[in-house]
Amino acid sequence: MELYTGRPLDLGGRLEKECRVYDLLDKLGIPYFRTDHAQANTMEACEEIDKVLDVLICKNLFLCNRQKTAFYLLMMPGSKPFKTKELSSQINSARLSFADACYMEAFLDIKPGACSIMGLMNDHDNKVQLLVDEEVCKGEYLGCHPCVSTSSLKLKTSDVFEKFLPAVHHMPVTVRLIGS
Repeated sequence: MELYTGRPLDLGGRLEKECRVYDLLDKLGIPYFRTDHAQANTMEACEEIDKVLDVLICKNLFLCNRQKTAFYLLMMPGSKPFKTKELSSQINSARLSFADACYMEAFLDIKPGACSIMGLMNDHDNKVQLLVDEEVCKGEYLGCHPCVSTSSLKLKTSDVFEKFLPAVHHMPVTVRLIGS
């Protein structure tokens, strides 16, 4: 695995949704590093990618309430365990569970395993509320997939929160997860 600056020189064979991520980041003037790799659908598979990017790859969980009327994208450190009850009380939404893949694809244009904050660029109707663990906000950089699980990006956290999220009309809600 190698580390590259910016978009791939040859976009042949890349999915349109991945190319749209590069287009938007470039348009917004957000610099980024990229590495290409075999499919990485689990946090365990991302451990090697973490070393190449030298960044915390976030765990991204796509959640919903029991009625399937409220949807959430939760970004949290990959090493922290997720406790539903802990989050539910902070966002006043009882009975959170993992949302069906069909909603992830419909709202974020992402398949399971590639879930990422970058998918919010596809949520034009703001159906998904971004929730971010406070620990993620403290890092200088964060890592994420560009809507596919065969590449990973390293971006400045400040660029994501100050440029990317306002451009895609999503404001995060910061949560504090202990994981115990």
